[in-house]
Amino acid sequence: MDVDSQPTMEETILVGDDLMMGPPSPLIPPEIASHVLEGVDLCDGILRNLFLCLQINDIEPFCQEEIALYRQCAEKRDRELRQRLQDSEQKLGLSMPLDGAKERASQLESEVTSLERRLILASGVEGMEGFRQRWSLHGRLTDTKRRLEALKQGIDDRKKDKPDTVEVSTKKRWFFW
Repeated sequence: MDVDSQPTMEETILVGDDLMMGPPSPLIPPEIASHVLEGVDLCDGILRNLFLCLQINDIEPFCQEEIALYRQCAEKRDRELRQRLQDSEQKLGLSMPLDGAKERASQLESEVTSLERRLILASGVEGMEGFRQRWSLHGRLTDTKRRLEALKQGIDDRKKDKPDTVEVSTKKRWFFW
């Protein structure tokens, strides 16, 4: 294979669909959104510049720098948000009342089941619309499963930290005659 036959970055033209490489941005539940989003660069300025460039130039080849910058920023943002979501769910598993944590785990399990069913239905949709639905649902399903695992880990860690009252060892009694 000739080295010259491989496209370089200068020869590659990015388009809007290139932003759909990798998983979609995670959905943040409203009850933990303020904690998870705090201090994260949401890439809104870069996105605004990208839209402005597209509005002025009307086609993507003239906005290569903006597309590349937004893609880098979005990938970094999404990695950070996913980690924060998992950390937040684990902390909830540790700190929520046990019944509330189990109820939240049950809600996440039902959400996973619903997303799995919707993904199966989306497999029948053809073309670009089908791809977009499957891409979005697969990303949401993966994120929800990871959140559920983190929540369960927090619940398990809580159980390890607090010994059950039944397991308290009995003290030896000495009888003197």
